Amino acid sequence: MALSRRELLEKAGLLGVALGLSQCWPGLAGASAIDLDLRAQLEQCKPRLQPLEALMAGNQRFMAAWAAAGDAASPELRMQALQLAYGKSGCEIDPKALAQGQRPWSAVLTCADSRVPLEWLFNTGDGELFGVRSAGNTAFNEGVASLEYAVANLEVPLIVVLGHSGCGAVTAAMAEATLTPLLEDLVTPIRASFVAGNNLTEAIKVNACYAAAQLPKRSELLQRAQASGKLKIQPAYFDISSGQVSLLLV
Repeated sequence: MALSRRELLEKAGLLGVALGLSQCWPGLAGASAIDLDLRAQLEQCKPRLQPLEALMAGNQRFMAAWAAAGDAASPELRMQALQLAYGKSGCEIDPKALAQGQRPWSAVLTCADSRVPLEWLFNTGDGELFGVRSAGNTAFNEGVASLEYAVANLEVPLIVVLGHSGCGAVTAAMAEATLTPLLEDLVTPIRASFVAGNNLTEAIKVNACYAAAQLPKRSELLQRAQASGKLKIQPAYFDISSGQVSLLLV
């Protein structure tokens, strides 16, 4: 017999956290707090593929649209080309349903960089991805807490830790220039990931893998969810020029 959501959370040791988070954010409670009709509306765009497969399939569509935009001669024509190529597929949840809740099927921890537009990269609509951002995509406290919420309350089964080409935070961490105290705090976990002799691209990829490994180490909730098979954590790398997202070895 299938277990209820409460029983699943109890089995994974997450019930107390989920209940506490739902009290903090009563308007964003999990599946048990929304009616079945609303849940169905919020899950209309949930892919038939496994979450990671769906993200990679969406990225393939984005790559084609990105290439088409790159062949256009002006900003206006680039947007038209992008929308034309991109608009052949995709899905959008009813805004009225989104005003009442969310049921994302994947979370992405990524950089604050403006060149990493998650919904475009993975050909998704609003309400499908739970995005957490900070320069350098590190496992920072507030980001880890946000992902705990996504896993415990929203039942997100996948976290992608996405680094990207030309990352300014990793570049700053590799340089010897004097930084502000807050920037020093930001790059400290990036520097902890470094491997001697790595170039910038290698350092960015290693940093994404390091951050992915840090998530379950810094969160008992995420560790239990991962150990129970309810959560997958996957590092990845986005090349801005080609538009391609590549999975990195865990």
